[in-house]
Amino acid sequence: MTTFPVDWVDAFTARPMGGNGCAVVHDAGALSSDTCMQFVKETSLVECTFLEASEVADVKVRYFLASQEIPFAGHPTIATAASLRARGVLSGPRMSFETGAGIIEVAVDEGHRFTMTQAKPAFGAVCDPGEIAAIYGLAPEDILGVPQVVSTGIGFVISVVRSIEALRAARLDLAALKAHGAKLGVPDGTMVEPYLITLSGAEEGSTFSRLLLAPPSPAEDPFTGSATGAAAAYLWHHGLIESPTYIAEQGHDMGRPGRAWVEVIGPREAPQAVRVGGEAHVLMSGTLHLG
Repeated sequence: MTTFPVDWVDAFTARPMGGNGCAVVHDAGALSSDTCMQFVKETSLVECTFLEASEVADVKVRYFLASQEIPFAGHPTIATAASLRARGVLSGPRMSFETGAGIIEVAVDEGHRFTMTQAKPAFGAVCDPGEIAAIYGLAPEDILGVPQVVSTGIGFVISVVRSIEALRAARLDLAALKAHGAKLGVPDGTMVEPYLITLSGAEEGSTFSRLLLAPPSPAEDPFTGSATGAAAAYLWHHGLIESPTYIAEQGHDMGRPGRAWVEVIGPREAPQAVRVGGEAHVLMSGTLHLG
């Protein structure tokens, strides 16, 4: 019997069972990709991380959905940092993670907020607002501006929604999502999902967002840290926010409210990086038993 230490961490929240959960599996270098994906499916979480030794950073982090490995994910990065800190594996004000999107630096402040510096924003293809609206059963006028693929480690189609009412009304049409993905060169529609965001969060100066997902992932992501970074770069670059710092909110309507502190680094015409920070709560710790 092979065993692995594991923590279940709720990220972008200080309370148990808020924000977005992630299982962090330590010393997992011997696990196959298939086993990692099976474990994610077993947890019913969106993503889990699997840690191993690194020669270029404090630790190597692999990110898995139930369907595939991905280069980077936001809330699992926060969860991983909290797990490493809680176990005493890493201490001090900074951590470095080797990921498929490069080295990710995570700062830890005295209030136990974990802030990751995501990769330089990459702006990609633009999309038809009407097609994005159709994926969610919305009217074309519910999508403001021109949606665009943006990545700070993994890509999303950042799509600004007219109102929080329209955001809440969105329902995923899987066939339309796959057709959209095929146009962008991703036949199953995943990895370029539209990230829906409105500029009217629960408090002044905040945003509110949703990410609806295709099977075998859960139907909706409670909080998406990677898309938060991509959205921040989009909003700043296109002049949709006055300040490069703001609060991002997600998951409230799911009963899992999450919050991130966001800062875009660099001028509007050429953002250089995005910092996304949040709290985390280690909900459970134990041992994973694999035969």
